Amino acid sequence: MELALEQIREQQKQTWNKFSPGWRKWDDFTMDWLKPMGEEIIQSLQLKPTDKVLDIAGGTGEPGLSIANLVTQGKVIITDLAEGMLEVARENAAKKGITNIKTVVCDVSELPFADESFDAVSCRLGFMYFPDMLLAAKEIARVLKPSGRVATAVWGTPDKNFWGTAAMSTINKTMQLPGPPPGAPGLFRCGNPGFIADLFSQAGFKNISETEIGGKLECGNNDTYWNFTNDVVAPAVAALSKADEATIAKIKSDVFHLVDQKCPDKKTALDYGAVVISGQK
Repeated sequence: MELALEQIREQQKQTWNKFSPGWRKWDDFTMDWLKPMGEEIIQSLQLKPTDKVLDIAGGTGEPGLSIANLVTQGKVIITDLAEGMLEVARENAAKKGITNIKTVVCDVSELPFADESFDAVSCRLGFMYFPDMLLAAKEIARVLKPSGRVATAVWGTPDKNFWGTAAMSTINKTMQLPGPPPGAPGLFRCGNPGFIADLFSQAGFKNISETEIGGKLECGNNDTYWNFTNDVVAPAVAALSKADEATIAKIKSDVFHLVDQKCPDKKTALDYGAVVISGQK
């Protein structure tokens, strides 16, 4: 891996470890929100009870733990860059009495597994952050058995994800932050139709399909949305950490005004849109 990509990876590892306490705090809330994506991934994988499954960028455990409940005679390996996130995954597994899982800290571009080790690979909301997405897709293909299946979810385009743009657009505008370089890791990097499908095709996958998933981030009120964003959404936290109290107060006020325009009933249910892409080796 190129030096620049390695630097991105190390920075991401530090970031996710730093924010793992926030993910632990909001885990039930977040996993409930993201569940439809996990369910679509699981359906796409066509799992058998004896399957051995790799869950990449598994974070606090999903959809790996749900998959473990289905492959009762098999096993799930949950991987992530951040040990802090996997610690939460192990806690969640213990709470649910799930024993057929193992966690491994590793990078998707250098998977520490033999060729053709897994029947299926899942990856929910990871590809947008991989420094080299094609290398990641090729590594997934390498560790999959012949005819093995892969399924991933990525955020769609910004216009379908008000939950993310409400805060970030206001922060960027108020603080006059420079935009990221083209193709840099980020929330909506993979959102355009066909983006991941083309990547999968280049990596040698076939029978590729795309399914759009949409819904609402049900916050209930603006304060919950603001607190969630400040604990979990890394770009927002990083930016706000550099702002003074007056600037933060203005951003918060402007975000609330923007949300109220979209949610006049004050229930703060914010649109999200994702794409689930699956393929077969």
